[in-house]
Amino acid sequence: MNKVILMGRLTRDPEVRYSAGENSMAIARYTLAVDRRFKRDGEATADFISCVAFGRAAEFAERYFRQGIRIVVSGRIQTGSYTNRDGVKVYTTDVVVEEQEFAESKSVSDSHVGQAASMEAPAPAPTPSMASADGFMNIPDGIDEELPFS
Repeated sequence: MNKVILMGRLTRDPEVRYSAGENSMAIARYTLAVDRRFKRDGEATADFISCVAFGRAAEFAERYFRQGIRIVVSGRIQTGSYTNRDGVKVYTTDVVVEEQEFAESKSVSDSHVGQAASMEAPAPAPTPSMASADGFMNIPDGIDEELPFS
């Protein structure tokens, strides 16, 4: 299985081109700076991962993605190679984007670029009838048989 999920910040605005021909298609390229979980010598480190999106996903990236915003991307890794002008073979690795979305609200990315933001939506506050004094939800009596665990 070839599946990749990344969360990071755009290092620059996406570069968008359109294919030639009658049915031209948008192709967007951008680089994500993805923080590494472990740091060396107390320094934050990141991997810079090339991503490419096609069609509507590329048009979306062109319209809404800007340098510094945090996004989540899922897709697949694709490798390739070509020979450059000097006759040297160059190997490439890209993430072909299948899904992409914002990982923070616009106000957070505008005012706090560089600070961490949670991807999770806050849980709704429990109603007084649902929550006990310790903050846990009360389970009604008599439904033990319906629970998937015991």
